Amino acid sequence: MAKRPKAGKVGESDKEKKGKRSAATKLRREVGSGKTIKKPPSDREADLDRAPKWQPRYPGSGRLEGKVAIVTGGDSGIGRAVCALFAREGADIAIVYLDNKRDAQATVAIVEDEGRRAIAIRADVGKAKAGEKIVAETIAAFGRLDILVNNAGEQHPAADIRDISAAQLERTFATNIFGMFYLVQAALPHLGKGAAIVNCTSVTMYQGSAGLLDYSATKGAITAFTRSLSENLVDRGIRVNGVAPGPIWTPLNPRGGAPADKVASFGEGTPMKRPGEPNEVAPCFLFLACDDSSYMSGQVLHPNGGTIVNG
Repeated sequence: MAKRPKAGKVGESDKEKKGKRSAATKLRREVGSGKTIKKPPSDREADLDRAPKWQPRYPGSGRLEGKVAIVTGGDSGIGRAVCALFAREGADIAIVYLDNKRDAQATVAIVEDEGRRAIAIRADVGKAKAGEKIVAETIAAFGRLDILVNNAGEQHPAADIRDISAAQLERTFATNIFGMFYLVQAALPHLGKGAAIVNCTSVTMYQGSAGLLDYSATKGAITAFTRSLSENLVDRGIRVNGVAPGPIWTPLNPRGGAPADKVASFGEGTPMKRPGEPNEVAPCFLFLACDDSSYMSGQVLHPNGGTIVNG
Protein backbone atom coordinates (compact mmCIF):
# COMPACT_ATOMS: atom_id res chain seq x y z
CA MET A 1 0.00 0.00 0.00
CA ALA A 2 1.48 3.34 -1.04
CA LYS A 3 2.33 5.66 1.81
CA ARG A 4 0.61 9.05 1.84
CA PRO A 5 2.88 12.10 1.69
CA LYS A 6 3.48 13.80 5.00
CA ALA A 7 0.94 16.52 5.62
CA GLY A 8 3.11 18.70 7.87
CA LYS A 9 2.01 22.02 9.25
CA VAL A 10 0.67 24.88 7.15
CA GLY A 11 3.41 27.44 6.52
CA GLU A 12 6.37 25.24 7.52
CA SER A 13 9.57 25.79 5.55
CA ASP A 14 11.55 22.89 4.10
CA LYS A 15 14.31 23.67 6.63
CA GLU A 16 11.85 23.47 9.54
CA LYS A 17 10.45 20.17 8.27
CA LYS A 18 13.95 18.72 7.86
CA GLY A 19 14.92 19.78 11.38
CA LYS A 20 11.75 18.25 12.81
CA ARG A 21 12.35 14.97 10.98
CA SER A 22 15.92 14.84 12.32
CA ALA A 23 14.74 15.40 15.89
CA ALA A 24 11.91 12.94 15.40
CA THR A 25 14.32 10.25 14.21
CA LYS A 26 16.39 10.67 17.38
CA LEU A 27 13.29 10.46 19.56
CA ARG A 28 12.02 7.34 17.81
CA ARG A 29 15.35 5.62 18.34
CA GLU A 30 14.98 6.22 22.06
CA VAL A 31 11.32 5.32 22.54
CA GLY A 32 10.50 2.93 19.73
CA SER A 33 13.40 0.53 19.48
CA GLY A 34 12.03 -2.06 21.90
CA LYS A 35 15.47 -2.29 23.52
CA THR A 36 16.06 -2.53 27.25
CA ILE A 37 16.51 0.94 28.70
CA LYS A 38 18.38 0.96 32.00
CA LYS A 39 17.20 4.13 33.71
CA PRO A 40 15.34 4.79 36.96
CA PRO A 41 11.54 4.47 36.69
CA SER A 42 9.74 7.71 35.93
CA ASP A 43 6.68 8.90 34.07
CA ARG A 44 8.50 9.00 30.73
CA GLU A 45 7.93 6.14 28.34
CA ALA A 46 11.60 6.11 27.38
CA ASP A 47 12.59 5.48 31.00
CA LEU A 48 10.78 2.18 31.40
CA ASP A 49 13.02 -0.88 31.75
CA ARG A 50 11.36 -2.28 28.65
CA ALA A 51 9.89 -0.07 25.97
CA PRO A 52 6.13 -0.66 25.49
CA LYS A 53 5.05 -1.84 22.05
CA TRP A 54 2.97 0.90 20.44
CA GLN A 55 3.59 0.06 16.78
CA PRO A 56 0.54 -0.78 14.64
CA ARG A 57 0.68 -4.37 13.43
CA TYR A 58 -0.99 -4.09 10.01
CA PRO A 59 -1.25 -1.72 7.04
CA GLY A 60 -4.06 0.81 7.24
CA SER A 61 -7.29 0.54 5.29
CA GLY A 62 -8.58 4.11 5.50
CA ARG A 63 -11.15 3.46 8.20
CA LEU A 64 -10.63 6.93 9.70
CA GLU A 65 -9.74 8.76 6.50
CA GLY A 66 -10.35 12.51 6.85
CA LYS A 67 -11.32 12.26 10.53
CA VAL A 68 -9.96 14.32 13.41
CA ALA A 69 -9.48 12.81 16.85
CA ILE A 70 -8.57 14.11 20.28
CA VAL A 71 -6.66 11.55 22.36
CA THR A 72 -6.01 12.45 25.99
CA GLY A 73 -2.96 10.87 27.56
CA GLY A 74 -1.70 10.49 24.00
CA ASP A 75 1.96 11.00 24.79
CA SER A 76 2.63 7.45 25.95
CA GLY A 77 1.28 3.99 26.69
CA ILE A 78 -2.15 3.12 25.35
CA GLY A 79 -2.67 6.69 24.18
CA ARG A 80 0.44 6.62 21.99
CA ALA A 81 -0.60 3.30 20.46
CA VAL A 82 -4.07 4.71 19.73
CA CYS A 83 -2.56 7.80 18.08
CA ALA A 84 -0.27 5.68 15.91
CA LEU A 85 -3.08 3.35 14.81
CA PHE A 86 -5.59 6.15 14.20
CA ALA A 87 -3.01 7.98 12.06
CA ARG A 88 -2.32 4.84 10.05
CA GLU A 89 -6.05 4.65 9.37
CA GLY A 90 -6.14 8.25 8.12
CA ALA A 91 -6.93 10.50 11.10
CA ASP A 92 -5.30 13.74 12.16
CA ILE A 93 -4.65 13.79 15.91
CA ALA A 94 -4.69 16.29 18.77
CA ILE A 95 -2.42 14.68 21.37
CA VAL A 96 -3.19 15.84 24.89
CA TYR A 97 -0.47 15.47 27.52
CA LEU A 98 0.07 16.65 31.08
CA ASP A 99 3.78 17.46 31.34
CA ASN A 100 5.88 15.01 29.29
CA LYS A 101 6.67 17.24 26.34
CA ARG A 102 9.40 14.93 25.06
CA ASP A 103 7.08 11.93 24.89
CA ALA A 104 4.38 14.08 23.30
CA GLN A 105 6.82 15.26 20.62
CA ALA A 106 7.74 11.66 19.91
CA THR A 107 4.07 10.78 19.41
CA VAL A 108 3.64 13.77 17.09
CA ALA A 109 6.56 12.41 15.03
CA ILE A 110 4.95 8.97 14.93
CA VAL A 111 1.69 10.42 13.59
CA GLU A 112 3.50 12.53 11.00
CA ASP A 113 5.46 9.48 9.85
CA GLU A 114 2.09 7.98 8.93
CA GLY A 115 1.44 10.98 6.67
CA ARG A 116 -1.03 12.69 9.00
CA ARG A 117 -1.04 15.94 10.93
CA ALA A 118 -0.67 16.19 14.69
CA ILE A 119 -0.54 18.81 17.39
CA ALA A 120 0.47 18.39 21.03
CA ILE A 121 -1.67 20.19 23.60
CA ARG A 122 -0.42 20.54 27.15
CA ALA A 123 -3.36 20.48 29.54
CA ASP A 124 -4.48 19.13 32.90
CA VAL A 125 -7.75 17.47 31.95
CA GLY A 126 -8.90 17.61 35.57
CA LYS A 127 -9.19 21.40 35.40
CA ALA A 128 -12.63 22.74 34.52
CA LYS A 129 -11.43 24.97 31.65
CA ALA A 130 -9.04 22.44 30.14
CA GLY A 131 -11.70 20.87 27.95
CA GLU A 132 -12.51 24.20 26.33
CA LYS A 133 -8.83 24.86 25.63
CA ILE A 134 -8.24 21.41 24.14
CA VAL A 135 -11.24 21.58 21.84
CA ALA A 136 -10.55 25.18 20.79
CA GLU A 137 -6.96 24.35 19.80
CA THR A 138 -8.10 21.26 17.93
CA ILE A 139 -10.71 23.16 15.93
CA ALA A 140 -8.23 25.95 15.22
CA ALA A 141 -5.70 23.45 13.85
CA PHE A 142 -7.96 21.05 11.95
CA GLY A 143 -11.35 22.74 11.55
CA ARG A 144 -13.41 19.81 12.78
CA LEU A 145 -13.74 17.07 15.41
CA ASP A 146 -15.04 13.55 14.84
CA ILE A 147 -13.63 11.34 17.61
CA LEU A 148 -12.96 11.92 21.30
CA VAL A 149 -10.82 9.37 23.13
CA ASN A 150 -10.86 9.93 26.89
CA ASN A 151 -7.79 7.94 27.91
CA ALA A 152 -5.90 10.10 30.42
CA GLY A 153 -5.71 8.66 33.92
CA GLU A 154 -3.66 8.39 37.07
CA GLN A 155 -3.39 6.03 40.01
CA HIS A 156 -1.77 6.07 43.45
CA PRO A 157 -1.59 2.69 45.21
CA ALA A 158 -2.51 2.61 48.91
CA ALA A 159 -2.87 -0.55 50.99
CA ASP A 160 -4.96 1.19 53.67
CA ILE A 161 -7.94 3.42 52.88
CA ARG A 162 -6.75 5.74 55.66
CA ASP A 163 -3.64 6.47 53.62
CA ILE A 164 -5.70 8.08 50.85
CA SER A 165 -5.65 11.80 51.53
CA ALA A 166 -8.42 14.15 50.55
CA ALA A 167 -6.05 15.77 48.06
CA GLN A 168 -5.24 12.41 46.43
CA LEU A 169 -8.90 11.43 46.27
CA GLU A 170 -9.88 14.70 44.65
CA ARG A 171 -6.97 14.57 42.24
CA THR A 172 -7.69 11.02 41.07
CA PHE A 173 -11.37 11.75 40.49
CA ALA A 174 -10.59 15.06 38.78
CA THR A 175 -8.22 13.46 36.27
CA ASN A 176 -10.02 10.17 35.68
CA ILE A 177 -13.70 11.14 35.53
CA PHE A 178 -14.27 14.89 35.92
CA GLY A 179 -12.04 15.49 32.91
CA MET A 180 -14.30 13.32 30.77
CA PHE A 181 -17.29 15.49 31.67
CA TYR A 182 -15.36 18.67 30.85
CA LEU A 183 -14.15 17.38 27.50
CA VAL A 184 -17.50 16.03 26.38
CA GLN A 185 -19.16 19.32 27.33
CA ALA A 186 -16.64 21.26 25.24
CA ALA A 187 -16.62 18.82 22.32
CA LEU A 188 -20.36 18.30 21.94
CA PRO A 189 -21.07 21.40 19.81
CA HIS A 190 -18.54 20.10 17.27
CA LEU A 191 -19.59 16.45 17.17
CA GLY A 192 -22.09 15.58 14.47
CA LYS A 193 -23.96 12.47 13.44
CA GLY A 194 -21.54 9.57 13.10
CA ALA A 195 -19.11 10.90 15.70
CA ALA A 196 -17.70 8.59 18.34
CA ILE A 197 -16.61 8.93 21.97
CA VAL A 198 -14.45 6.17 23.46
CA ASN A 199 -13.70 6.15 27.18
CA CYS A 200 -10.99 4.14 28.93
CA THR A 201 -12.22 2.29 31.99
CA SER A 202 -10.44 -0.73 33.54
CA VAL A 203 -10.67 -4.36 34.59
CA THR A 204 -10.49 -3.01 38.17
CA MET A 205 -14.04 -1.73 37.72
CA TYR A 206 -15.23 -5.33 37.38
CA GLN A 207 -12.81 -7.14 39.70
CA GLY A 208 -12.06 -4.46 42.24
CA SER A 209 -8.55 -3.73 43.50
CA ALA A 210 -7.62 -3.77 47.18
CA GLY A 211 -4.67 -1.45 46.65
CA LEU A 212 -6.33 0.93 44.18
CA LEU A 213 -9.51 1.95 45.98
CA ASP A 214 -9.86 5.46 44.58
CA TYR A 215 -8.65 4.49 41.10
CA SER A 216 -11.03 1.53 40.77
CA ALA A 217 -13.89 3.72 42.04
CA THR A 218 -13.23 6.20 39.24
CA LYS A 219 -13.24 3.39 36.71
CA GLY A 220 -16.64 2.27 37.94
CA ALA A 221 -17.82 5.84 37.49
CA ILE A 222 -16.41 5.89 33.95
CA THR A 223 -18.32 2.75 32.99
CA ALA A 224 -21.56 4.18 34.36
CA PHE A 225 -20.83 7.48 32.62
CA THR A 226 -20.20 5.68 29.33
CA ARG A 227 -23.48 3.79 29.43
CA SER A 228 -25.48 6.82 30.54
CA LEU A 229 -23.89 9.17 28.01
CA SER A 230 -24.63 6.63 25.29
CA GLU A 231 -28.32 6.82 26.15
CA ASN A 232 -28.10 10.61 26.26
CA LEU A 233 -26.49 11.04 22.83
CA VAL A 234 -27.80 8.12 20.78
CA ASP A 235 -30.61 10.19 19.24
CA ARG A 236 -28.00 12.62 17.95
CA GLY A 237 -26.20 9.82 16.13
CA ILE A 238 -23.18 9.98 18.43
CA ARG A 239 -21.97 6.62 19.70
CA VAL A 240 -20.33 6.26 23.13
CA ASN A 241 -18.42 3.13 24.11
CA GLY A 242 -15.61 2.06 26.42
CA VAL A 243 -12.50 -0.09 26.65
CA ALA A 244 -11.58 -1.86 29.91
CA PRO A 245 -7.93 -2.94 29.66
CA GLY A 246 -6.38 -5.41 32.02
CA PRO A 247 -2.73 -5.01 33.11
CA ILE A 248 -0.98 -3.23 30.25
CA TRP A 249 2.71 -2.33 30.22
CA THR A 250 2.73 1.49 30.26
CA PRO A 251 4.38 4.31 32.27
CA LEU A 252 1.34 4.25 34.57
CA ASN A 253 2.87 1.26 36.39
CA PRO A 254 6.10 2.69 37.87
CA ARG A 255 4.65 6.20 37.92
CA GLY A 256 1.85 5.04 40.20
CA GLY A 257 4.35 4.18 42.92
CA ALA A 258 3.82 0.41 42.94
CA PRO A 259 6.53 -1.59 44.77
CA ALA A 260 9.34 -2.93 42.57
CA ASP A 261 8.30 -6.56 43.11
CA LYS A 262 4.76 -5.75 42.00
CA VAL A 263 6.04 -4.07 38.85
CA ALA A 264 8.34 -7.04 38.15
CA SER A 265 5.44 -9.52 38.31
CA PHE A 266 2.93 -7.19 36.69
CA GLY A 267 0.34 -9.05 34.62
CA GLU A 268 1.38 -12.56 35.67
CA GLY A 269 -1.95 -13.10 37.41
CA THR A 270 -3.89 -13.11 34.13
CA PRO A 271 -4.73 -16.37 32.35
CA MET A 272 -2.13 -15.42 29.72
CA LYS A 273 0.40 -14.88 32.55
CA ARG A 274 1.82 -11.65 31.15
CA PRO A 275 0.94 -7.99 30.82
CA GLY A 276 -0.57 -6.77 27.59
CA GLU A 277 1.07 -4.30 25.23
CA PRO A 278 -0.45 -0.97 24.19
CA ASN A 279 -0.71 -2.14 20.57
CA GLU A 280 -2.87 -5.05 21.76
CA VAL A 281 -5.36 -2.55 23.19
CA ALA A 282 -5.39 0.15 20.52
CA PRO A 283 -7.40 -1.94 17.99
CA CYS A 284 -10.33 -1.92 20.43
CA PHE A 285 -10.33 1.88 20.34
CA LEU A 286 -10.11 1.84 16.54
CA PHE A 287 -13.02 -0.58 16.24
CA LEU A 288 -15.22 1.58 18.47
CA ALA A 289 -14.17 4.81 16.74
CA CYS A 290 -14.87 3.68 13.17
CA ASP A 291 -17.97 2.52 11.32
CA ASP A 292 -17.14 -1.14 11.89
CA SER A 293 -18.97 -0.73 15.21
CA SER A 294 -21.85 1.32 13.80
CA TYR A 295 -24.44 -0.83 15.65
CA MET A 296 -22.71 -0.58 19.02
CA SER A 297 -23.16 2.04 21.73
CA GLY A 298 -22.98 1.84 25.50
CA GLN A 299 -20.69 -1.19 25.27
CA VAL A 300 -17.32 -2.04 26.81
CA LEU A 301 -14.56 -4.17 25.24
CA HIS A 302 -12.18 -6.19 27.44
CA PRO A 303 -8.55 -6.61 26.28
CA ASN A 304 -7.41 -8.16 29.57
CA GLY A 305 -5.36 -11.30 28.95
CA GLY A 306 -8.28 -13.73 29.19
CA THR A 307 -9.76 -12.60 32.49
CA ILE A 308 -13.48 -13.37 32.66
CA VAL A 309 -15.55 -10.44 33.94
CA ASN A 310 -19.25 -9.89 34.46
CA GLY A 311 -21.13 -6.86 33.20
